[in-house]
Amino acid sequence: MSSNDQRPKITGHRSVETKYMDQRNELFQALKRLDRRSFMKVSAAAFGSVAASGLVTPHSFQPVNVAHAQNRKIEPFTFAYISDSHLYKRTLNDRFVNSLMRAVDDVNSMDPQPDFVFYGGDLAQLGQPEELELGAQILKSVKAPVKMMVGEHDWYLDMGEKWRDLFGAPNYSFDHKGVHCVVLNSVVEKDFWTARKLSPMDRMKTVAGLDNGVQSPFSVGAEQRAWLEQDLKGKPSSTPLIVFSHSPLYKLYKPWNFWTDDADEVQAILKRFQSVVVFHGHTHQMLTNRIGNIHFQGFLSTAWPWPYAPQGLPALTVQMGRPDPFNPQDGCGDGSVTVHPDGLADIVQNLWNRNPVTIARTYTASFGKKDKPEVPSRQSY
Repeated sequence: MSSNDQRPKITGHRSVETKYMDQRNELFQALKRLDRRSFMKVSAAAFGSVAASGLVTPHSFQPVNVAHAQNRKIEPFTFAYISDSHLYKRTLNDRFVNSLMRAVDDVNSMDPQPDFVFYGGDLAQLGQPEELELGAQILKSVKAPVKMMVGEHDWYLDMGEKWRDLFGAPNYSFDHKGVHCVVLNSVVEKDFWTARKLSPMDRMKTVAGLDNGVQSPFSVGAEQRAWLEQDLKGKPSSTPLIVFSHSPLYKLYKPWNFWTDDADEVQAILKRFQSVVVFHGHTHQMLTNRIGNIHFQGFLSTAWPWPYAPQGLPALTVQMGRPDPFNPQDGCGDGSVTVHPDGLADIVQNLWNRNPVTIARTYTASFGKKDKPEVPSRQSY
């Protein structure tokens, strides 16, 4: 972290939070009456009135300023993330809509703005067109460019038809300031639905259940692994990589499908590169891992926090504190990532209603021997 980092202290939180939610409820009522064309105008005006009254929710995104090292090909940059919003139709659940809008306000308040905002999957809850369209509409108010990744809740109602229509292919790559970035669809499942004659919604609800024992584990799949090998073909091992996958690209806990069945094979493809950072959604919690040269970080959810799995928790994980069951946004949040000239990254986990947690690249680079984040005082589940 930079020595002149000036992140604001979080004080007077509960009174601010009450006023903040009043403002959000008013904004939600306005949102229900909006069409696509007027959404951005009203959202910006509402946020401006909140800011003018001094009721903007405290957040922790302040990009770390890192001097550009000489003779380096990587120019340091910052991106923000939002993940796992699980939107229902707005008539069924407005809380998750409010949470996504809060995250949008967070990233729009960053100064300077991030280079891009990455969405980590599970925009919808049941993959219905209305849910995905609502999410796309809200995300249009993000100031920075938005890059999308699909989750299982977005996919299995229509096998990605609506997702492709709104956001394009579920796997793609791009280069940014000397870093090669890869986005994978890691929630591929074997066909369990045809033999059982399941309807599309029954298939969707089965996949959404995660721990029902009916579905297959998630995977990247042979077709995408071949695509990944081709995408990386010819790139020197010194090329820094950032990989985004919805499920973690390691085997955490199979009964909950916190698991990617062919993770070992994907890791083998990435193994030759000197600097690899993988970011994932799906687990709704802070997770930190390192396997060989690959560093892993999990994204928070804007919808709800998950408890930690009873087995398989990576040793480097600094667990989130126990969420307050009477505060629906506790344990939720969003975050920002600063990529450094060595290709490794610091992640700021912007836990709403709590102090932010910074997990520095030096922590994973030293296998936890340096710069360990402070352990929360309230023990997690």
